[in-house]
Amino acid sequence: MSGGCPFGGDSGAEPEAGAQGPEGTTQSGEGGPVTPRPYGRSDLTYNDYLKVLELLKLQEPQSKPAHHDELLFIVIHQAYELWFKLILHELEKTVDQMQHGEVLTAHHFLKRVVEIMKLMVSQIHILETMAPYDFLEFRDRLNPASGFQSMQFREIEFVVGLKDERFLTYFKERPEVIEALRKRLAAEDLRTAFYGMLRKLGFDLPEDAARLESAGDPAAKAAILKALLPIYQRRAEHLALGLLTESLVELDEYLQLWREHHVRVVERIIGMKQGTGGSSGVEYLKTTTTKKSFPLLWEVRTHLTKGS
Repeated sequence: MSGGCPFGGDSGAEPEAGAQGPEGTTQSGEGGPVTPRPYGRSDLTYNDYLKVLELLKLQEPQSKPAHHDELLFIVIHQAYELWFKLILHELEKTVDQMQHGEVLTAHHFLKRVVEIMKLMVSQIHILETMAPYDFLEFRDRLNPASGFQSMQFREIEFVVGLKDERFLTYFKERPEVIEALRKRLAAEDLRTAFYGMLRKLGFDLPEDAARLESAGDPAAKAAILKALLPIYQRRAEHLALGLLTESLVELDEYLQLWREHHVRVVERIIGMKQGTGGSSGVEYLKTTTTKKSFPLLWEVRTHLTKGS
């Protein structure tokens, strides 16, 4: 693979004259490099496959004339929505693999989500290259749009087990969003699938453990913690499960880190101003940073003892 391109092409190669190589490529001489042949009108190209021309038309600044930094703002948030789409795709696969008892495969897809989340944490800081006064030049054009309204991020929360039907009230004028979120509310989430998988593997968890945990049932909480302890205490026996549980914790950690970094970046750019969607802005965002999808996987560490 030349040029570092995953498609296998050399993005900087210049066409060279020479003999015809394999599959219509051009051979520049004996032992020389093989370069791509000119493509025909009916051939699938890189731009066709990725819909590049269509993609480049989707950035529509609201400021008139368009402020220079608004393109940065749009591209970063559109990139996030593409990552959200992939995260949902991978989390669906993770849930499916848990339902089938495929522990290591579930771990594999969950680790991919974690790597995406790591990238998302660093990506948010690109916004800090935008000066506060530059953002103010077009911020008022965004009202009442807000990141709070991201349908896909709400879906991610629901899929990892942070289900809150109250969020549906904010989308009552968007029936297509309500429909998507209701499907996520009704579907099995990551925490429910994880506990269900453990039960099938013989761990003594209460039936409907995720719901009882969310309801704050103390007996259920104690039973879940007791069932989780052997995964950490007998690591050699439960190696695959140990990897999966730690990737669940890591997913939780990076969701929290993304929220925390988001808060800092927003505060740096707009200070304590009200959010464009009507929320209290930074003050509201701060309240979200303590959310945990798997609180008992964090708490179980408290109950581990040396030599256990």
